[in-house]
Amino acid sequence: MRFRGNKRFASAVGLVLGLLCAVEAAKVNKHKPWIETTYHGIVTENDDKVLLDPPLIALDKDAPLRYAESFEVTLTEEGEICGFRIHGQNVPFEAVVLDKSTGEGVIRAKDKLDCELQKEHTFNIQAYDCGEGPDGANMKKSHKATVHIQVNDINEYSPVFKEKSYKATVIEGKKYDSILKVEAVDADCSFQFSQICNYEIVTPDVPFTIDKDGFIKNTEKLSYGKERMYKLTVTAYDCGKNRASEDVLVKISVKPTCKPSWQGFSKRIEYEPGTGSLALFPSMHLETCDEPITSIRASIELETNHIGKGCDRDTYSEKSLHKLCGASSGTVELLPAPSSSANWTVGLPTDNGHDSDQVFEFNGTQAIKVPDGMVSTSLKEPFTISVWMRHGPGAHEKETILCNSDKTDMNRHHYSLYVHNCRLILLLRQDPSEAENYKPAEFHWKLDQVCDKEWHHYVLNVEFPTVSLFVDGTTFEPFLVTEDYPLHPSKIESQLTIGACWQDNSGHDNDTETVSEPTSDLRNGSTITQGGNARMAQFFRGNLAGLMIRSGKLENKKVIDCLYTCKEGLDVQLPEEVASAVKVEFNPNQSSLTVEGDDIDAFDKVMQHISYLNSRQFPTPGIRHLRISTTVKCFNEESCVTVPDAEGYVMVLQPEEPKISLSGIDHFARSAAEFESQEGVTLFPELRIVSTITREVEADAESEAAEGADDDPTVQETVVSEEIMHNLDTCEVTVVGDELDGEHESLEVDMSQLQQRGLEMSSSNLGLVITGVNTMANYEQFLHLIRYKNWHTEALFDRKFKLVCSELNGRYISNDFKVEVNVIHTASPVEHANNAMVQPNFINPVHHASVDLSGHNLVNAHQASVVPSAATIVIVVCVSFLVFMIILGVFRIRAAHQRTMRDQENGKENEMDWDDSALTITVNPMETYEDQHSSEEEEEEEEESEDGEEEDDITSAESESSEDEEGGEPEDQQGASRQQQLEWDDSTLTY
Repeated sequence: MRFRGNKRFASAVGLVLGLLCAVEAAKVNKHKPWIETTYHGIVTENDDKVLLDPPLIALDKDAPLRYAESFEVTLTEEGEICGFRIHGQNVPFEAVVLDKSTGEGVIRAKDKLDCELQKEHTFNIQAYDCGEGPDGANMKKSHKATVHIQVNDINEYSPVFKEKSYKATVIEGKKYDSILKVEAVDADCSFQFSQICNYEIVTPDVPFTIDKDGFIKNTEKLSYGKERMYKLTVTAYDCGKNRASEDVLVKISVKPTCKPSWQGFSKRIEYEPGTGSLALFPSMHLETCDEPITSIRASIELETNHIGKGCDRDTYSEKSLHKLCGASSGTVELLPAPSSSANWTVGLPTDNGHDSDQVFEFNGTQAIKVPDGMVSTSLKEPFTISVWMRHGPGAHEKETILCNSDKTDMNRHHYSLYVHNCRLILLLRQDPSEAENYKPAEFHWKLDQVCDKEWHHYVLNVEFPTVSLFVDGTTFEPFLVTEDYPLHPSKIESQLTIGACWQDNSGHDNDTETVSEPTSDLRNGSTITQGGNARMAQFFRGNLAGLMIRSGKLENKKVIDCLYTCKEGLDVQLPEEVASAVKVEFNPNQSSLTVEGDDIDAFDKVMQHISYLNSRQFPTPGIRHLRISTTVKCFNEESCVTVPDAEGYVMVLQPEEPKISLSGIDHFARSAAEFESQEGVTLFPELRIVSTITREVEADAESEAAEGADDDPTVQETVVSEEIMHNLDTCEVTVVGDELDGEHESLEVDMSQLQQRGLEMSSSNLGLVITGVNTMANYEQFLHLIRYKNWHTEALFDRKFKLVCSELNGRYISNDFKVEVNVIHTASPVEHANNAMVQPNFINPVHHASVDLSGHNLVNAHQASVVPSAATIVIVVCVSFLVFMIILGVFRIRAAHQRTMRDQENGKENEMDWDDSALTITVNPMETYEDQHSSEEEEEEEEESEDGEEEDDITSAESESSEDEEGGEPEDQQGASRQQQLEWDDSTLTY
């Protein structure tokens, strides 16, 4: 029995051992955890829990069964899931195990998610078990599964408009499908919340509507007269019904019905002289009302007809311009400005010549005769005629510009230049010759310029039988040349006239027409009236200027262009990007230009670069009219737009005018011998010509501070004078008082120096006129050389002259510089014993070696010849009379003394009688003489009070010296001194 029991125990132990071995075997970690290969998750921006599909569960085969049939088994660590690991950089998620035994887990956001930054996240995840042993060694990992997580949006942002405001312009009377589009955006990341589902016009009662896409249109036709601008407030909503954070302002301007025109054009443009070129249309553009344009052509014209001859040219005389342009000598000016030396144009109406060369008007009843000998043109040698002319359509009769005809009898026209039916015709009849054959006699040019009422420059180069015509620098050939026989031999003198033809009523000639209406009389170059049988015919109606004839040489093209060149005009600097797209052409004097192109933008850029330029130093102020004429061609010629002309003007402001100042010695004396010498007396030895301009400038900070310290707010600007250099064109020396007597006095000049400086001179008994454009320095040097001679000085004690210089044909005139020259007559030693003592009083220490008498006027010519002898006689008579009176006084003194002794009671009466007698003796004789002369001297002082302070100073000094001598000398010496003083006074008196 004991054996059998031991056997049972042994078997039980074996079974337990087997089970233990099985359990031990089960604790070994043989398998990896298992998870799904792909997970998809969703998370909301404001949540951290991710909803996964499928759920996150890890399985491990090492886990035993939960329940056994025969006994209960507890789980071991080898079957548990200890965690999940996420692989990736900056993954904002973490995985957490909820139940280790079941392997269930979740994915959570570590931080707050932002859909707007990242809508989706992708990363890998891996599960791992708890491993073997107490320390979890031999841990097993599952494969890596991919996780895709989408971040769901919340409507956290409101719509925002792209622009702060919107503007649009519409034309009245038109309904638009769309005027403009407003657009808002939403920062939300989802389609639902980031989309703008609706726009709305908040402003009530406006004729506009807006659709869901933001397009605004008008609901009715708009009127510019009713409302010129509408202001709308617009808002937006997203699809989450969030309203825009800020509404937007929309401005819709209504403009009148579109009319093609130039826009941005300023009608008044101010030009300041000396500033170079000025852009005329800097902001201008062409409005074509959206018409399809194929080409544009614009003409810009600068009108300057009011300025002299139509342009702001150098306003020197035409003769001076010929010299400046390089024309050779021999030019005769037939229409000079009226002067003492050229007076035949005095009777013609002019424009005063201050804005240009002198312009003369011929009204159909006036003409002038050119003095004989002015023109010695021989038709056998080349000659040139040049003239500025403005002529309207006129009548159908001949209108003569220049005519050379017989003075009497035959009325033949030798040569003439005239206008007939808008044709310019030159008549050129040849002189008698051996061959009586037909020769060219009339040259005809049919020109629009003759009748367009504008100024044009005409030059005819005549080299028989060829005649060339230049109009505004352009050559024109005659369209017709007619021939005629030469003139018959005759000894009749010819008469040159301007504005008509001179003819005699008794003669007959087919070339002339007799006018019965009375005209004005020509007297020494004045206007013409009927005189005897002589008549004027073929009167000119229009304006002429600068009529010149030059013999012996023709004008070349360079000189002609120079004469016509204008100092102001239009200019344009083409931008490089449009230079090839637009064509620009100028007329010869740049007073107009044309622009052609097919690109509107390029065309506008060229127009914006057109400028005005005036290169004159002293431009003529005033208005220059501007006109833009435009032609536009379109694809559909019938509906092509018409652009009206744009008009404006350039206002040239007043330039800073120069002040020409003449200064120097204006009063001096010379001996009679110098006047009578070969050289004569230099009139302007120290003449100085200076020209300045005065401008006002703002005071600087220091001066303003000083003004503030003085509390003087009136001084705000400082006047500054600046010396400038420019040319003179005329200086005139005239005699003040009696005219020059050619028999014994003259003004002398150095002709070689005159010619060397390119100047010309005309002289008369009134003085000299020096003309020609030259520098102030050259004029100054030449004026230093002018001398005055007088070889009959006995009748002369002073001469006065006046000098005036001018610039730009008299536009700027200097001051009147007056010079007085006194003649010192040296008395003979016998007649003037005391002359040596008085002579130093004549010397003015201010001046140089020459003896000057500044501030003194000598006696006039009527007394000068008798003054020395008369003074001597008066002195002798006075001395004799004085001696007689002294002797008579001695006798009376003795008699009075005896009476005093006889009657002492009446001593006082006797003393008074003595005084009375003494006064009678000593004073009365001199009073008779001195009162006479003192009254004359007072009259002289009143007349000569304008001679300057220097005269007053010297006179007062002389009077003081005279008083000292009289007070300090004995009676006999006092008489001698008075004789000297009387001689001095007598020699220096003027009347």
